[in-house]
Amino acid sequence: MDLSNIELTAAVCDLAIEVGFARAGVTPAGDLGYSGKFDEWLRRGWHGDMAYMELHGEKRKRPDLLVPGAASVLSLAVGYAPGGDDSGESPPGCIARFARGRDYHKVLKRRCAKLMDRMREIAPDFEGRAFVDTAPVMERSLAARAGLGWIGRNGCLVVEGLGSYVVLCEIISNLPLVPGRPLAGGCGGCDACIRSCPTGALHDDGLVDSRKCLSYLTIEYRGDATEEMLKFNRGLYGCDICQEVCPHNRHLPPGDSELTLWDGPEIKLDDVQAWSVDDWDLATRGRAIRRAKYDMFIRNANTAAGSSAAKNLTPPHIGGYKDPHDR
Repeated sequence: MDLSNIELTAAVCDLAIEVGFARAGVTPAGDLGYSGKFDEWLRRGWHGDMAYMELHGEKRKRPDLLVPGAASVLSLAVGYAPGGDDSGESPPGCIARFARGRDYHKVLKRRCAKLMDRMREIAPDFEGRAFVDTAPVMERSLAARAGLGWIGRNGCLVVEGLGSYVVLCEIISNLPLVPGRPLAGGCGGCDACIRSCPTGALHDDGLVDSRKCLSYLTIEYRGDATEEMLKFNRGLYGCDICQEVCPHNRHLPPGDSELTLWDGPEIKLDDVQAWSVDDWDLATRGRAIRRAKYDMFIRNANTAAGSSAAKNLTPPHIGGYKDPHDR
């Protein structure tokens, strides 16, 4: 029996929940009519060394150019909120929460593959592709447009019931799914994230100066230690400060177990300072944290040791300071 577009959309979203996604929503795959905030972010140079963000401009704004013949984008979210008794310290060391469990890229890709198989069962003509940080897809903007949540002042997507502790992916396909509606929610007068950011990377317009952001500096930036890292870095991979102070992240149920349970070797700052390349390979193999290469982990550990009050950490010797604002 043929399904109407509304019935098909409801069935696809139900299947998404069945295979392990926490939220699902739809946007059209045509011109999304962005306001230009992304272009302004690029104009300011706040993407830092992420030169790839300057590429494929039209495809970012039109998913149907990325996947020819596409009619809709299915935005999908999975939560990774800590349990209620989480103290803020990671069992494996100073690693951002999104990277503490299994590699979310692999987890989400497996679930997308399963979902697409199920979609073909109810829509034999289905054709589409799944994306998990692998293409010029503006995932937060798409998810907000689909009604999954809104983009907060810290640049993160905030989803009711999940907070900003979410990872996203998309299935762009030829199915004529019915679009959702953006939510009316927002940050109101709260600026806790802006006030808590130690480096001043956050701005009231929701744009983030990546060159100052500790997440960018410890995960994406591959140069020498910056002034922000020397003064404020406390971790090995990423930063959760702006999320920890967000009122929408309070009293959340624990997130997806695949993304929250660490099953690898314990990682400590002082141990990382003495790592060999083999130590790095063993600790990061099959995990999202492998995005930071060996020399980046050493740099991150050294800057964290230098700015930490912990007495058991060895003061670093860091040379070749480079100001990331001098491009």
